[in-house]
Amino acid sequence: LGLLECCARCLIGAPFASLVATGLCFFGVALFCGCGHEALTGTEQLIETYFSKNYQDYEYLLDVIHAFQYVIYGTASFFFLYGALLLAEGFYTTGAVRQIFGDYRTTICGKGLSATVTGGPKGRGARGPQRAHSLQRVCQCLGKWLGHPDKFVGITYVLTIIWLLVFACSAVPVYIYFNTWTTCQSIANPSKTSASIGTLCADARMYGVLPWNAFPGKVCGSNLLSICKTSEFQMTFHLFIAAFVGAAATLVSLLTFMIAATYNFAVLKLMGRGTKF
Repeated sequence: LGLLECCARCLIGAPFASLVATGLCFFGVALFCGCGHEALTGTEQLIETYFSKNYQDYEYLLDVIHAFQYVIYGTASFFFLYGALLLAEGFYTTGAVRQIFGDYRTTICGKGLSATVTGGPKGRGARGPQRAHSLQRVCQCLGKWLGHPDKFVGITYVLTIIWLLVFACSAVPVYIYFNTWTTCQSIANPSKTSASIGTLCADARMYGVLPWNAFPGKVCGSNLLSICKTSEFQMTFHLFIAAFVGAAATLVSLLTFMIAATYNFAVLKLMGRGTKF
C-alpha cells in the first residue's frame, strides 16, 4: 500500500467523537484551572483590602484558597493524562469496532486489535504459526491494556459524578459576585430602587467567606460602588465566569467520552460474539 492509502485506511478507525471530547476536555480543564487559580488570588486580595483589617479573620480562608490552588494543579495534571488515555482507548476500541463491521480489517493495526480486543486469532492460521508484524505486536500489547471499554465507562462515570459537584461548586462564586455586581448597579442607578443607597451592602460574612465577628465584614453605598469599578473586581468576576464555562465544557467532554465508550463496549460485547441487536 502507498503511504496516502495507508493513512486513509487508518483514518477509518479514527474515533472522531473521542477526538472532539479530548479537545473539549483539554480546553475546559485549562480554562477552569487557569482562570480558577487567578480568580482565587484576586478574591484573596479583595478580602484583604476591603472586607477585613485583621489577618486572623481571613487566615482560615487563605488556607482554604491555597489548598484549592494546589488541588487545581493536581486536577489539571490528572485530566490531561486521563484525557490522553481515553483518546488512546477510543482509537483502539474504535479500530476493533471497525474491524467487526469490515471497515478496518485490512490494516495491520486493525488485525492486532482484533486479536486482542475481540479475541480473534493471534498469529496462527490454517497454514500453522505465522510471524506477526512488529506493528501488529505493538497493537496487541496495547490492546490488552486499552481494549477494555467497560472499565473506562465505570471510571468515567464516577469522574462525571464528581465533576458534576465541581461544576455546581464553581457556580457559587459566580453567584456571589453577580449579587455584588447587581447591588452596585442599584447604587449607580438609585432611581431604579426604592431602598436607600446606604443600606445597599455586600456582606462577605453572610456567604461564609468571613466569620461573623470580622470587621468590617461588609461594604455599603458609594464605597461598594468604588470597589465594583476597580479592575481587580471586574477581572476576578470575569475569571470566575470563565472558570465556570471551563467546568461546563469539561463536564460535556466527560459525558461524550462516556457515551462513546459505552457504544464501543456494547458493540464489542454483543456483535463481537455474533449477537445481533
